[in-house]
Amino acid sequence: MKKVLIITYYWPPSGGAGVQRWLKFVKYLREFGWEPIVYTPENPEAPAIDNSLLKDIPENLTVLKTKIWEPYNLYKSFIGQKKEEKINAGFLTEKKKPGLAEKISVWIRGNWFIPDARKFWIKPSVKFLSEYLKKNPVDAMVSTGPPHSMHLIALGLKKKLNIPWLADFRDPWTNIDFYDKLKLTQSSDAKHKKLELEVLKNADKVVCVSWNWAKDFQKIYPREVEVITNGFDEADFDYSGFKLDGKFSISHIGAMNKDRNPHEFWKALKELVDENDSLKKDLKLRLIGKNDISVIESVERNGLKEFTETISYLPHNEVLKQICTSQLLLLPLNDTTNTLGIIPGKIFEYLAAKRPVFAIGNENGDSAKIIREAHAGIVCDFRNKEKMKQELKKMYEEYKNGNLEISSEKIGIHSRKNKTAELTAVLNSLV
Repeated sequence: MKKVLIITYYWPPSGGAGVQRWLKFVKYLREFGWEPIVYTPENPEAPAIDNSLLKDIPENLTVLKTKIWEPYNLYKSFIGQKKEEKINAGFLTEKKKPGLAEKISVWIRGNWFIPDARKFWIKPSVKFLSEYLKKNPVDAMVSTGPPHSMHLIALGLKKKLNIPWLADFRDPWTNIDFYDKLKLTQSSDAKHKKLELEVLKNADKVVCVSWNWAKDFQKIYPREVEVITNGFDEADFDYSGFKLDGKFSISHIGAMNKDRNPHEFWKALKELVDENDSLKKDLKLRLIGKNDISVIESVERNGLKEFTETISYLPHNEVLKQICTSQLLLLPLNDTTNTLGIIPGKIFEYLAAKRPVFAIGNENGDSAKIIREAHAGIVCDFRNKEKMKQELKKMYEEYKNGNLEISSEKIGIHSRKNKTAELTAVLNSLV
């Protein structure tokens, strides 16, 4: 077995989207001749706790942990948040409009904590791992971000020990959708870009999750950028116990921030409800995950509150049941400048659920490509309310006739095991 060190901030029992990619890679790496060693914080600021993920950790896996200091307690105190409350990612605000304290904290976040609030873990981690790796050498290492401090840990190790290094970007760095909201000074912006460039220059391999984001990285620094999308784990899906909802259920899984709020979709759905008494009786709108206050306001403003069930968080195994039993799966993408490359991780579990996907985003984007190739549903442009209305009406009629189904023949390429095979091909090329 070749050995690979994986530097990741997110690891079970931490829940949320950030943990899935590398948990599943680690689960299958041994089947392809690689023994993973995971390095992760002992006391991270987890977005949620999900003990159901622990079952996917391989037996006798070496997991190295050291304590991390993060400024989140100071941040919570500053904005009047309780210590036990979780901090939302991506500028998602659930309870109220951002106040002055939160606006100031955004400026501090962007300009004082570069590249992110985990920066204080970089030097201690480089020291700890340098000592560990001298006694326990590995064949390669992986850093996965965000947080991009993980890449800077790997960069420090690269400079000291010259270990072959794969930098994995689950999201962009300076091209991320909320980068312009960080209120960066000119010097802070330059520092982010300098660090990003240093990672892109020094990593032996760079991997990201979508084709358009690969092009964006290549504009920053001309080099090969491999694309390994996320996927779904076939072992998570046991269809025998699932029964479809009797209602015309439309479900969204995961966080929905302000940029993902599908304004025209709510309007189209409201018009259909007003025009169709039968739909009024059948409709069930289910939002599972954290939602920005703007989303809830849009739902209420369009008279859809009576049809809506909101669930702030469910363990991953429970989420999969909800996906598989829903009639229709809603996938609103970020209406931002980097939207072409956005492929939410949930899209692959939507495919595995074998339920139709109703996506809202750029019809030429990477998510649209995946949905079309899998014959898994439809994609409507952000502002094309009429198309949304027509497609919703058509799908409701198919539901009433018992014909709301999709073909699921072309989804196997997106399995986590196949994605791990792609990853190990890249790792093998390093050594």
